[in-house]
Amino acid sequence: MSTGHSAFVYVTYIRTTPEKLWEALTKPEFTKQYWFGVSVVSEWKTGADWRIQFDDGRIADTGSILEIDPPRRLVIKWRNEFMPELKAEGYSRCTMELEPIGGAVKLTIRHEIDIADAKVINAVSGGWPSILSNLKSLLETGAVAYTPPPKP
Repeated sequence: MSTGHSAFVYVTYIRTTPEKLWEALTKPEFTKQYWFGVSVVSEWKTGADWRIQFDDGRIADTGSILEIDPPRRLVIKWRNEFMPELKAEGYSRCTMELEPIGGAVKLTIRHEIDIADAKVINAVSGGWPSILSNLKSLLETGAVAYTPPPKP
């Protein structure tokens, strides 16, 4: 019996190529620039482990690669590791689709889980917009749009 479904979808258009956007999504040296200092680490093949890691070694999120079709589609099994109430919900699924349109790439992020009113979806709905705004700005201008204030 299903307990419901929650999803967050974000679409943006970035003036770049699918190859450059793919590199920005999958290379740790790129993710650190727009994803608030974290590295996204994986071997980037189906079944490979995947994680988001801070410079000090702490792990933010983990999972595995469910589907990969560079530079068009990436599907990740995803679990938050540092907030107990989010980790308790288990694995969510994040699908990233890249579609060239003219001189831009349409990037669609769909983050979902089979739980009604999921806390993890509420959390990512606050995180994805700032991360993807930074990604867009970095690729188009060479600088990120937003740096969060330091925590006291």
